[in-house]
Amino acid sequence: MAEQAKQPDVIKRLASYVGLLAFLGGIVLAIVGGIGYEEYGSITLALAIMGILVGVLNITGKEVLPLLIAAIALIVVGKAGFAPLNDLGGSAGTRIDSIVGYLATFMAPAAVISAFRAIWALARPG
Repeated sequence: MAEQAKQPDVIKRLASYVGLLAFLGGIVLAIVGGIGYEEYGSITLALAIMGILVGVLNITGKEVLPLLIAAIALIVVGKAGFAPLNDLGGSAGTRIDSIVGYLATFMAPAAVISAFRAIWALARPG
């Protein structure tokens, strides 16, 4: 009987580690990809998969609203752009645009999953 009680605990711990690794990996991949590799489809796919893992494994009910606000901020900032920084010399604006775009790509699946969970909780009877 004690073995059955430990099983869900081990699964929860493993899921939290996988979620943490997906989050950290997504952040690192977005930064590295934004600096060195613009518009690579494989990076976008990897970030989307990591975002799904983060949305499913990491986001709790209390974290839905802050996540959605952060995702909206990333999208808005990504659309505004940092291209005027290029006038100062170099391609800093382009690199920052690319990093923010990859971060938005990473967080978008987590935001969609969280938004769906919030809608589901509101629409449930009772």
